[in-house]
Amino acid sequence: MSANHRVVEIPASNLKKEMTKILFDQGYILSYKFDDSTAQGTIKIALKYTPDSKEPVIKKIERISKPGLRKYSHSKDLPRVLNGLGIAIVSTSHGVMTAKQARKENIGGEVLCLVY
Repeated sequence: MSANHRVVEIPASNLKKEMTKILFDQGYILSYKFDDSTAQGTIKIALKYTPDSKEPVIKKIERISKPGLRKYSHSKDLPRVLNGLGIAIVSTSHGVMTAKQARKENIGGEVLCLVY
């Protein structure tokens, strides 16, 4: 992990691990490392910044489904974020994936968050 990038450390869970993998695959974070040395474990994430203006690549992560109010959508109703410039992360019966992938596989699920 590079010295000029900010590294954040969060408590691990299986859901957070899957979301971290998606953010990495979609190019929103630079790198990540799962540390299972403690009982719960932690995730270390190196945030990604634009090379020219040093702005963070992730402008906003908006939580949609909350413990008190879950939000579910059918595959055809899954959100499109900023006309494809962002992603929606969905928890489906086939695992955690982007809304685009869930739409392609024609499965709905719980809309966890929007990233842009």
